[in-house]
Amino acid sequence: MHHKARKAVAAVLAIGALSLSACSSGSDSADDSGLDLVRAGTLTVCSNVPFQPFEYVNDKGEYTGFDMDLTREIAAGMGLDWTVQNVSFDGLQSGTVLAASQCDLIAAAMSITPERTEKLAFSEPYYDSLQSLLVPADSAVTSLEDLRGKKVGVQQGTTGESYARANADGVEVVSFQTDAELFPALQAGAVDAVLQDLPVNLDHTDGGAFTIVATYETDEAYGFAMKKQGSEDLVAAINAELAELRANGKYQEIYDRYFSE
Repeated sequence: MHHKARKAVAAVLAIGALSLSACSSGSDSADDSGLDLVRAGTLTVCSNVPFQPFEYVNDKGEYTGFDMDLTREIAAGMGLDWTVQNVSFDGLQSGTVLAASQCDLIAAAMSITPERTEKLAFSEPYYDSLQSLLVPADSAVTSLEDLRGKKVGVQQGTTGESYARANADGVEVVSFQTDAELFPALQAGAVDAVLQDLPVNLDHTDGGAFTIVATYETDEAYGFAMKKQGSEDLVAAINAELAELRANGKYQEIYDRYFSE
């Protein structure tokens, strides 16, 4: 089944490539993949770093994390080089980086939401996420209700922010540009809690100095995002690679690297 799906996609891409070369002087940016990419032969990925364990820079100065490893494998499966651009999360979810031809694909632990699907085309979901509440280990706070009159930190433009604003009555929601500013604010006591994706908060327990006191089901799933218009072939190719990685065990291998308890 997976191989048939792959072949069908390859055939569609090949037809696309033929029609492209037939009506152009060969100066477009299509390459052997038949895809119209920002840079021929390369899958250019935009992300917002750091957001551990999904995307961050390791000790060797390389982009790593679940999203990074997964898209690197996807690019390899498509016979493409792989490169990353680090941009603001607002630029990602608004789709401006795609419109400006800065990248082909957004991989940034981005939840698929109705608002975002109006502006972006998404792949099949590749990760299911819970929201969570992180507090200092000695805090009396165990729920959003306990935060009345206190401050909760969120990352701007995220579903964690929308969840906090919708559900935190009488709580001051303080939003930060990046996760890199959010967690230090909790350490410094500038906010009393942090509400964000569970795997990211799990990375911030700091050997027991901080603890997760609540998780929230939001029926969220992450997807890779592409241009709303004209990215049908790319979406199909990405989905075919994702299906292949699930079938051949590579997806599970990368998943276990970051999420095995």
